[in-house]
Amino acid sequence: MRIDKPAVLVVDDDRTTRFLATQALEQSGFHVEVAESGARALAVMSRLSPDVALLDLDLPGVDGYELCARLRRSSGGRDIPIVVMSGMDDIEAVQKSFRVGATDFVEKPVNWIALSHRIRYMLQAGSAARALRRSERKLSNAQRIARLAWWEWDIVANKLGASEEFYKTLGISEETFEGTYDAFVRCMHADDRPQVCARVDETLAEGGEFSIDYRVVRPDGSERIVHQRAVVEVNDVGAPVRVSGIFQDITERIKVEREVRQLVYYDSVTGLPNRKLFNERFNLVIEQARRHERGLALLFLDLDRFKRVNETFGLAAGDELIRSVARRLLESVRKTDSVTRTIPEDRAPTVARLGGDEFMILIAEVEDVPHVARVAERLVQAVRRPVSLEGHDIVPAASIGIALYPHDGTEPDQLLRNANAAMHHAKEGGGNRYQFYSEEMNRSMLERLILENALHRALLNGEFVVYYQPQIDVRTHRLVGAEALIRWRHPERGLVPPMQFIPLAEESGLIVPMGEWVLRTVCNQSRVWRELGLPSIRVGVNVSGRQFAEKDFVRTLSSVLSETHSDPAYLELELTESMIMSDAEASRRSLLQLKEIGVRLSVDDFGTGYSSLSYLRRFPLDTLKIDRSFLAGIPGDSDQIAITKAIIALARSLSLKIVAEGVETKNQLDFLREQDCDEAQGYLFSKPVPEVEFLEILKTGSVWPGA
Repeated sequence: MRIDKPAVLVVDDDRTTRFLATQALEQSGFHVEVAESGARALAVMSRLSPDVALLDLDLPGVDGYELCARLRRSSGGRDIPIVVMSGMDDIEAVQKSFRVGATDFVEKPVNWIALSHRIRYMLQAGSAARALRRSERKLSNAQRIARLAWWEWDIVANKLGASEEFYKTLGISEETFEGTYDAFVRCMHADDRPQVCARVDETLAEGGEFSIDYRVVRPDGSERIVHQRAVVEVNDVGAPVRVSGIFQDITERIKVEREVRQLVYYDSVTGLPNRKLFNERFNLVIEQARRHERGLALLFLDLDRFKRVNETFGLAAGDELIRSVARRLLESVRKTDSVTRTIPEDRAPTVARLGGDEFMILIAEVEDVPHVARVAERLVQAVRRPVSLEGHDIVPAASIGIALYPHDGTEPDQLLRNANAAMHHAKEGGGNRYQFYSEEMNRSMLERLILENALHRALLNGEFVVYYQPQIDVRTHRLVGAEALIRWRHPERGLVPPMQFIPLAEESGLIVPMGEWVLRTVCNQSRVWRELGLPSIRVGVNVSGRQFAEKDFVRTLSSVLSETHSDPAYLELELTESMIMSDAEASRRSLLQLKEIGVRLSVDDFGTGYSSLSYLRRFPLDTLKIDRSFLAGIPGDSDQIAITKAIIALARSLSLKIVAEGVETKNQLDFLREQDCDEAQGYLFSKPVPEVEFLEILKTGSVWPGA
């Protein structure tokens, strides 16, 4: 049958491999035929002459080795490239494959994108080989083994003759060439010349043939990579008299192979080794450390708040930050580890990018723990230098976890897991720091994993409840509002502190459905209170950054209000400064839409973020909530008194309502009243309480004896 595309025969008894091969190769422009066994492959060969064959070694019946040999013996299979695929990585399997006629060997799982590039090169090489084989019948012994060029050295006369392509590859003319083997040697790259001459001398002494790749230097200074294969001819007494050789320019092939290797083993953004290459080197370094009883250190580096960079400046800016960090890590590792000694290449530090904002630094030779600490501190400081993105100077930061061999583990997976645990511990400590691994950390990470799994079930099982903390009028001490706070009532642990599960919910994305559940619960409860004839009060609900960033957030809120028949005037959304300033223009559009719905908008924890007068004027806000940290030192701390006064004055000038959080003493309340603060909440009045208890407070309208 007529096929316009290059045909590839895939022989594998695994259906998934056949499917993946067909999908990948057809997308790369090949026609694909598949066979599940050696017998089936031979049947396909009888009707189709494939351009390339991909064979699995482990086949039912006729195995891959036998199939490869039989294909080579067949009339149509002599010249086609045969690529052997195998999950076995032992050298014996590789050698046996080539002995029976394989052209190439790839290890499973196969990188189909990289393999498609290699197949195209094989087709080009195979086409040239077939054309040259047809010429073998007309050429001499030297021409029979030639591919692109040939040369012949008469040892006795010391004369060297060659084909036109030989001179073309060397960039010289036959007329100017001296015509001796010594002149040929002078064309070789000075660094490669000793190796080539040694191989030639060895073959002259022992007889037979040899092959070698090396560089030649043209008169214009440019370099080409050539493959040379030659055979020694001897006289009747066994003395070498002639060397006949082929000469092939393989520069482009080497370039393609290097490009393929770059795709397979290196990160496209930074050029650093990727996860695959790092894992290979990691296994090798551990084996060497075990054999020579050396220590090594694995540093797991993760950028702090990198997601915010992507969200604010875009993915291109994020990539630029990653590249900048990669350069700094390389510079820092080199400076740190090469100041006092020279390190062999196989023990030099390795910096790799695993993906996203995760980097690995492998120090294959460790003097002591302080040495590792110095490296880690240098890396933290290097990352900390400002970077210009989109015209803005930002200061990145990184958290580093450190695991030591053999103290913290003897296997790659164990060390990686423990370095990751230490990195998370560093983040929990505020980030911008490094942390060595300890067994206690491992227990903490296990506890965190168990808690995260339980959190996924909690929403489905109805384990969340809403507590309410009253807000009172500073002047009248009457109840005017409340803040709704989610609580997790675990069936075995009891009430789980919010600081234990809210960060987990943020990381996992569960904060979005949890936030919607709180909104729906509060709106339903407000309707129930109204139906009971109780006073209508304003209820504040915290909105997370991920929830606010959802494109359907405004629509979702509108649906909740409609479905619960709740009055939006009594719902106040509490947002943080950093949340609305991460993308100020998008936040302003969303806030205006929320105001159109009729809800109130509050800035929570004011004073701890941007605290910019410009954003207060631009955004349609109703309330500022003074963070509890500013009240902690009142009335004794003059700085906190000044800050609180300034915030209240600022709110007054913009006609915004002021609510003070964390009020715990009567002195603090008196101070707020003197400063004309509107409302307050805190343990002086009431801690957050369940809905049943809050209902009694709502009925009386009083939460403090002074009311």
